[in-house]
Amino acid sequence: MERRTLIRQSLAFASGLAFPALAEDEPARKRLLPMGTIFKGEKKFETIVAKALKENWRALPIGDRMVNFARELRGTPYKGFTLEVDDHVESPSVNLEGLDCWSFFEIALGFARMIASEKDRFAPGDLLNQIEFTRYRGGHCSGGYLERIHYLAEWYFENDARGVIDNVTRDFPGATRIEGRKVQEMTVLWKSYRYLRENPELRAPMKKWEDYVAALPVYYLPKSKVKAIEDKLKDGDVLGIATNQTGGFCSHVGLAVRTNDGVMRFMHASTNYKRVVIDDSVSEYLNNFRYHAGILIGRPLETDRTVTDKAAYEANLAALKKA
Repeated sequence: MERRTLIRQSLAFASGLAFPALAEDEPARKRLLPMGTIFKGEKKFETIVAKALKENWRALPIGDRMVNFARELRGTPYKGFTLEVDDHVESPSVNLEGLDCWSFFEIALGFARMIASEKDRFAPGDLLNQIEFTRYRGGHCSGGYLERIHYLAEWYFENDARGVIDNVTRDFPGATRIEGRKVQEMTVLWKSYRYLRENPELRAPMKKWEDYVAALPVYYLPKSKVKAIEDKLKDGDVLGIATNQTGGFCSHVGLAVRTNDGVMRFMHASTNYKRVVIDDSVSEYLNNFRYHAGILIGRPLETDRTVTDKAAYEANLAALKKA
């Protein structure tokens, strides 16, 4: 496959597209919701960060850092809809006491990016800043629900354009574009989402965003091809589980984690096990479920690859949206 050339700028977090470095007490002033609402598990945060600093995890490659943080989250109870924290106001949020599949991988990634900063101390606001950058279009949230990236397939495009990941799915033999997929889960199941339930005026514009996502050139690696490339996956790869059902492109997400036996396994917040687990090998996990069609593969990039220039981000995104 011919890869598109993207602009990978090594810029400080200083433009309007990203978050500036915040003083320790600044997040409480910046956020539109109380810290007690948007951040849960501060003691766990402090324990994990202390271990990471003591063992100098920032010296590790970002994928290894992600896996270290992910392992610290192992056993955390499963809790659905962790991103839905209010009825009206949208805000970046972290819940270390209960995780769903999205918040699990995103928090592991956020920790890994946060700890790369040369600081001696970190506060919850530092992790919230990382979550804001990866969870919202353009890396910014001003309180609107529609600013959030709600479908995982779009998350790959947005975070590839901003230098958070490299979507390497198409680098693997057998990668195939998903054609003719309807994206409609949120507008069909709007009663399950408290913002859509309490704010009916959001449903029509949400449908427009679903149409936007449906038109993206989404590629996946069919599960019949995965076993042959498992040894090419890397620790910390973000694995989106492509579904063969209508409603969206992906139904689940987790991380690639190689265990001591040399097996590349799927680590995720599991509804079956009711907690964060290191599961079967990636290929075995896929084959255990008939609705799992394959995987999308996002490889995390070091923070010096982050793109914060608006024009560069928009150019990258435009390039990625071309099939």
